[in-house]
Amino acid sequence: MKEISIDKIDRAILGLLQTNADLSVTEVAEQVGLTTTPCWRRIQRLQQNGIVTKKVALLDASRLALTTTVFVQVKAARHDGKWLEQFARHVEGFYEVVEFYRMSGEYDYLLKVLVKDMTSFDYFYKRLVKGIDLNDVTSSFAMEQIKYSTALPLHHL
Repeated sequence: MKEISIDKIDRAILGLLQTNADLSVTEVAEQVGLTTTPCWRRIQRLQQNGIVTKKVALLDASRLALTTTVFVQVKAARHDGKWLEQFARHVEGFYEVVEFYRMSGEYDYLLKVLVKDMTSFDYFYKRLVKGIDLNDVTSSFAMEQIKYSTALPLHHL
C-alpha cells in the first residue's frame, strides 16, 4: 500500500471531517485557511487515496435500546486458513457483531457485540456456537462506557 503525504492542512481537514462530516467544503476551507476549490481538491485526493473511506451517521446505541455491550473472546478450534475463512464468514453473518479482531495472546479472536439485553445476548451466543467448531468462548459484559470515539488520532502525522 502506497503511503501518501499528509501535511498540516490535510491533517486539519481530516480532523474536521471525522468530527463532523456534515460540514460543507466552504466551511472546511474557511477553518483550514484555504479557498473552496483547493480544499475540495484535497478532500477528493484524500478520498481517492483511501484515507477518507466513507461518510456515515453515528447513532446513539442506548436510544435504540442497544444497552448491553459484550466483549466475546474465542479460542480457535484449529489454526489453519480453512477454519479461519469459515469462522470469519460465520461471524460476518451476525448483525450484533460491530467489531471483529484476530488477536495475539491467550484468545485468538475478539468480538464486540451490541444487544438489547441478556436474553438477546443468549440468543446471539447460541447462534454463534452452533455449526462451528470452537475451542473456548468467554464473554465479558461492559458495566460502563468510559470513552468512545470514532475519531482517529492524527497527531503523529
